[in-house]
Amino acid sequence: MIDQALLDRVQKQAWFHRYPRGWPFLLFIIASMTTAVSVMAIERADKQTRAVELARNLTEISSALQRRATENLALLRAGAALFATQETVTPAQFSEFSRDMQGGGKLYGSLGMGWAPLVPVDRLGEFEVATQASGRMDYTVNPRPEDGQKFVIPVFYLEPNSAANRRANGFDMYSEAARRDAIDRAMARRAPTATGIVHLAQDGLADRGPGDDDAQARTAFLIFMPVAVERGGRRWVKGFVYSPFHAQTFLASASELYRNDSIAVAIYDDHVAPDTLMAEQRGDMGMDGPTIERRIDVAGRAWVVQVSDRKAKTLSPLSRLTLFFGALASLMVMAIGRLITKRAAEDRVVLEWLTSQASIRNSLTRELNHRVKNTLANVLSIAALTRRRSRGIDDFTDSLTARIRALSATHDLLSQSDWGHAALGDIVRSELAPYMEGNESHVTMSGPAIKLAPNDAMSLGLAIHELATNAAKYGALSTVDGRIHVRWALVSADLAEIHWREEGGPPVSEPTKRGFGRDLIEKIVAHELKSDVDLRFEPGGVECRLKVPVRASKEFVLRNDRR
Repeated sequence: MIDQALLDRVQKQAWFHRYPRGWPFLLFIIASMTTAVSVMAIERADKQTRAVELARNLTEISSALQRRATENLALLRAGAALFATQETVTPAQFSEFSRDMQGGGKLYGSLGMGWAPLVPVDRLGEFEVATQASGRMDYTVNPRPEDGQKFVIPVFYLEPNSAANRRANGFDMYSEAARRDAIDRAMARRAPTATGIVHLAQDGLADRGPGDDDAQARTAFLIFMPVAVERGGRRWVKGFVYSPFHAQTFLASASELYRNDSIAVAIYDDHVAPDTLMAEQRGDMGMDGPTIERRIDVAGRAWVVQVSDRKAKTLSPLSRLTLFFGALASLMVMAIGRLITKRAAEDRVVLEWLTSQASIRNSLTRELNHRVKNTLANVLSIAALTRRRSRGIDDFTDSLTARIRALSATHDLLSQSDWGHAALGDIVRSELAPYMEGNESHVTMSGPAIKLAPNDAMSLGLAIHELATNAAKYGALSTVDGRIHVRWALVSADLAEIHWREEGGPPVSEPTKRGFGRDLIEKIVAHELKSDVDLRFEPGGVECRLKVPVRASKEFVLRNDRR
């Protein structure tokens, strides 16, 4: 017997086997979600780290820009001291001073150093004559001052003395709005002051605006250092020492103080807008990632420094590693889950098969017990009938022995045919053979030759056996005058009908309680033969009509479970 506790456990675990493919997939989903959450956490931490790193880079870049500006301011202060302490500075003196301070005019990102005196308009002619008299015959101030203008601030010296810088000589820086604003603020602050976006005279673009799209346009700015002197107890501005800068060159010089090619840098004048962009370095990947900005002060002018990180196109190395091993672990979990559920499903099939076999064994045991009882009843009935007709003990013994042998032959009929086709007449004759011995046959049979498949033959034999047993116990075969008539015929090419009728037995009435034999005929046999059984308890005797399918023989399987 199968352990009932084991069967109960299997029944409780039935839910686990309903979805043998679903549970491994669910485990895969859970493992994959865990991996995805881990990757998201790693990416979030990496993003925060990059944000901190970007802020640190912004601080370094802002410090580098202010450091370069401070270095240039120091040079301009030194130049202002030179012009403040001397009444006149010759071209040779200024050239030597500039070389010593700037080493060729490209130190700290500047394009050089210049001197621009403050000349009242009413003394402009005198100033130009004196300059030309000193040997600079082509020196003139341009553009000419406008009506109401009180003074001009022309470029007088500009080192290094290159061809481009010489083009700027005589340019009145007070005539241009951005320079004029810076000069006015410098005089008011008495401190170095940077301009907004300008275009340098030496580039030939002094008349261009900041929004010009010309390919030759080069965004620049200047820093003016006022030179103040005291005369007669009054302090007044003598002129300006200044340095011109290309913004892009200045940024490149500041970038020497930091190294990070993975970020992009942009400098804006006062606020962020397309027309205030002064210079930019886009790095390797451009400014398409996270962006932060900071305002800094450069010689009294507000700049906005903006840095952008490289946008992450792929996952970080740690995320890719986590994703790889997470996917591998998810597949392994799914495979292990599938293996476990498959093994459990196979075990369940085996247990269900064992349970089914145990159920079949129990049914066969019940049927065997029932058949033994019926066989004993048949033997008793045969013995009683034989005794009434016997002339002596020897006659009784011989007749009883013959009938018992005929009864056993019924059980051997199908086994002798190797479970091939069985004749319908042989089946009926085998079951009723004990009652057909001698001169006084209690059975009459008639019908054509019909062959049945093994399963159908067994079911029919079981039905005839139950009818004969019932007749022997309670019906026509229980009396001397009782008779049984069995007839069969083909109803169609694939269906035969058997008619059982009893007469001459005791009066018959409908039983009040259903017995095993009746259930066997009306339920089990009817189910096996796939047809209804018409069993009637008529007063003159039991009648039964049942139909048997006539079909080809198939491989026999004992009591197939036909759910």
